[in-house]
Amino acid sequence: MAKPFDCFVIFAEMRTGSNFLEANLNAFDGVTCHGEAFNPHFIGYPNSEHILGITQEERDAAPDRLLHQIRNVTAGLGGFRFFHDHDARILPKLLQDAHCAKIILTRNPVDSYVSWKIAQSTGQWKLTHVKRRKGGRALFDPAEFEAHMATLQGFQIHLMNALQTSGQTAFYVAYEDLQDVAVMNGLARWLGVDDRLKSLNTALKRQNPEPLSEKVENFETMQDALARLDRFNMARTPNFEPRRGPVVPSYVAAARTGLLSMPIRSGPEAAVNTWLAELDAVDDSALLRDFSQKDLRQWKREHEGHRSFCVLRHPVARAHDAFCSRILSTGPGTFLQIRKTLRRAHNLPIPEAAPGPEYDLSAHRSAFTAWLTFLKANLAGQTAVRVDAHWASQAQVLQGMAEFTLPDMIIREEEMGDYLPALAMQVGHPAPPDPVPVPTRAPFALAQIYDDEIESLARDAYNRDYLMFGFADWD
Repeated sequence: MAKPFDCFVIFAEMRTGSNFLEANLNAFDGVTCHGEAFNPHFIGYPNSEHILGITQEERDAAPDRLLHQIRNVTAGLGGFRFFHDHDARILPKLLQDAHCAKIILTRNPVDSYVSWKIAQSTGQWKLTHVKRRKGGRALFDPAEFEAHMATLQGFQIHLMNALQTSGQTAFYVAYEDLQDVAVMNGLARWLGVDDRLKSLNTALKRQNPEPLSEKVENFETMQDALARLDRFNMARTPNFEPRRGPVVPSYVAAARTGLLSMPIRSGPEAAVNTWLAELDAVDDSALLRDFSQKDLRQWKREHEGHRSFCVLRHPVARAHDAFCSRILSTGPGTFLQIRKTLRRAHNLPIPEAAPGPEYDLSAHRSAFTAWLTFLKANLAGQTAVRVDAHWASQAQVLQGMAEFTLPDMIIREEEMGDYLPALAMQVGHPAPPDPVPVPTRAPFALAQIYDDEIESLARDAYNRDYLMFGFADWD
């Protein structure tokens, strides 16, 4: 019967018990764990010169070569320990390889932090004989601990997401499980190893068995700091929007000036494009569009000193623009199928055809408030209608841009007159024109219907944008 794996990796961190786990794995016949094989500061162990004939210099030049050796040259099943700060070049290959078993070792982050601080103060990182134990106490640093915990959580989330998207599972081991021989034998069974342990390796001793109150010098400070941490992330702004890509083909560059607009749909795109054309005294058709990522990299190489920007629009104004240009209207570029669904399934009070004389100010206000109510449900993932880029939150759109590149400058629509000309001068334009606003095409202006209720509905729908960008009430 074929074995399920041909190598393994232990994802762990310092002071989580990884040395003890390695010692017990090495106690199984046919299993060899090669230490911290991809630690950037040494290979395997601090005093080792090579692993299976591969030196540290050779590993650093070609990390895949060491992985190949561990997989194919180790007698039996080979593996190693990998921490978040080890050679990141090999991590994608490990995570994508279903034949590489993933063992994830975790420990209470407070315990691991305190243990790490004590080891730093004493210089003792392993203990094999109790008589050689060096006593010490940790000094808890709240800011340092928060950074420590954020790093650990970020790495764990990265691992989890990679396994989820590739359809793999890992064998999870908690620090407390390390003392259970049944768990170690279960791990061996999962790895496809036939050998079983009768008892655990006892060469390594727990270094600091005392309660935290005796190990932390400023224990009360630690208690206060931990009490202030939002352990369950209750203060978060929930985000159920689908992830978005960078949408590089939507970016627009000036004809000659080294400026690139990274637009957010339903923002002031027309005004920005008109201004970009006026910079070089060309027609709108001369602007550079439809970039691929390769094309955009080449443009950046050819325009040394280039700058890119994105213009934010107030959520109320942006929602009104999206509603009027994509939903209420029925002309080219509108979303007729979504419009039909909104009328039928969400009772959006808009006429079946394009608005006529009977569509008055009161009707427009009713329709727009209903649209804002729909947006709250849509962005929360509660409707079957797609979250289109024209009304997706601006925070989510920017997050998608970050997958390729972020804009140099994020500008508010009301500040375009000050910042866009200044940005043009930074790339060498001698006399840039002022941008001219382009009004939204709508039966009625937003100012004619805006009130506290509309502001409140917009805040409910776009709470994340209000929070992330600090938008005040629209005026």
